Amino acid sequence: MERPATKRAGVRQPSPSPRWWLHRFNELGLEGLKDRPVSGRPRRITEAERSRIVALVRQTPPGRPTRGEDGELAADDAAGASQWTLEALAEAARQGGIVVGRSQVRRILLAEGVLWRHTRSWVRSKDRDFEGKGRGSSVSTPTRPMARRSSAPTSPGR
Repeated sequence: MERPATKRAGVRQPSPSPRWWLHRFNELGLEGLKDRPVSGRPRRITEAERSRIVALVRQTPPGRPTRGEDGELAADDAAGASQWTLEALAEAARQGGIVVGRSQVRRILLAEGVLWRHTRSWVRSKDRDFEGKGRGSSVSTPTRPMARRSSAPTSPGR
């Protein structure tokens, strides 16, 4: 069943209208409301594998140092990545049995809205005794007062 044409001949609607679905339901019953197979290549990565890739980002990278009981920093895998990069995520997924490349990992994470990069400013400190500088870098730099604008424009080009 073809989608109904719009008023202009040869122009198709971008998405099925409710009337189109109603006609399809009347013709095919409940089967007409199900999605039909789409053209194109099927996904190589299943939803479960996509979920495992997204879950990798939430885990600590293997090369990130953590403090042990003695207070020393040590990484589980000294040769591993200390931060998640696309290459490191793809490699971790491959080690988990998922055949995936860097660009596919990027597309999956972008589609899910997951951030794999976490920037941390050098200005912030986890030290409780650390005090910030306060508002601004220098007290000697005065702030300019906001000038009041007239209600009528003074330039002929405005």
